[in-house]
Amino acid sequence: MILCDYADDEMMALGLANQLAGELRTALSHKDRVLFVVPGGTTPGPVFDAICDTDLDWGRVDILLSDERWRPEMHIRSNTRLIRARLLVGRAAAARYLPLYARSDTPETVLAELEANIIPALPIDICLLGMGADMHTASLIPGAEGLEAALADDAPVLCPVRVPGEDEPRVTLSARVLAGAINTHIAITGEKKRRALERARHLRPIEAPVAALLDGATVHWAPEG
Repeated sequence: MILCDYADDEMMALGLANQLAGELRTALSHKDRVLFVVPGGTTPGPVFDAICDTDLDWGRVDILLSDERWRPEMHIRSNTRLIRARLLVGRAAAARYLPLYARSDTPETVLAELEANIIPALPIDICLLGMGADMHTASLIPGAEGLEAALADDAPVLCPVRVPGEDEPRVTLSARVLAGAINTHIAITGEKKRRALERARHLRPIEAPVAALLDGATVHWAPEG
């Protein structure tokens, strides 16, 4: 794991966006299409704002969320809503978006259909993730129903997850698929998450799911603004 410290969250967003753009450019010079995995949540918004107008061949970039709540994309809790508002705009609007939601009451009935669109794009070229203070990443969440299956070495590409106290299920890329990324970046802010990161380095993935992805990852940290 490599740790990069920034003076503030604005500097982190600009520095991280620049690094991601460079890696996308390099990958596009070697491949016909490139897979860029991104998170939901609040932390990546400024990164998306900084990268969406970068001069890249976005038409050859596939964008995929690391995880999604099982809600229509215009729902306020949908990660897709954030992606469409802040990443798939400007030059990046030319990218191809691979959805993690389809109209169905439960994810299990359409997972095979969603996976069929994702598998040809694998492996992940550039993966950007966040991390919660509970040491979760994507929807690999401590205590969630389905976490053990999503952490398994033989896990499928997509896994349904149910979090106690949440109304909707989630769909997440499995740890196996996320760990197969060529370039992995984890963006966090604040002292609480910095301490959580240090704890995660000494815990098992079932206790601290982000631990499954720290080997080879670059973690970007800034104090909260």
